[in-house]
Amino acid sequence: MPDRLMTNQAKKIELLHAAYAAFNARDIDAALAVMTADVHWPRAFKGGVVHGPESVCAYWMEQWNEINPQVEPVAFHLEEDGQVLVKVHQVVRDLAGAVLADEQVGHRFTLEHGLIQAMEICQLPASGFGT
Repeated sequence: MPDRLMTNQAKKIELLHAAYAAFNARDIDAALAVMTADVHWPRAFKGGVVHGPESVCAYWMEQWNEINPQVEPVAFHLEEDGQVLVKVHQVVRDLAGAVLADEQVGHRFTLEHGLIQAMEICQLPASGFGT
């Protein structure tokens, strides 16, 4: 594989690692800094989609006032269309610490100019998931 392609893939994975780390640390500024101005983000906790970093911020603040999610990337698969499918281990607790969900889910990212333009929650493939 050409070095340029490997470097591009590594940059995408590095960006997504940073985004997950910022989310889990509740570092909103760092998390929003890796998003485009027109980012599309699912409201997994409430349903629907929000648009733009300010709306993502408001959604996360609302979410974190009700639940405590931690989302750790497990594996990355760079798709042919340039999107990145991330297998994540998601643990959601209530504010008292009781586990509400402990599961693996898929997050598919669209990146534009080195930033996250969109994220969607999706099914993981049954097998053949790369890192």
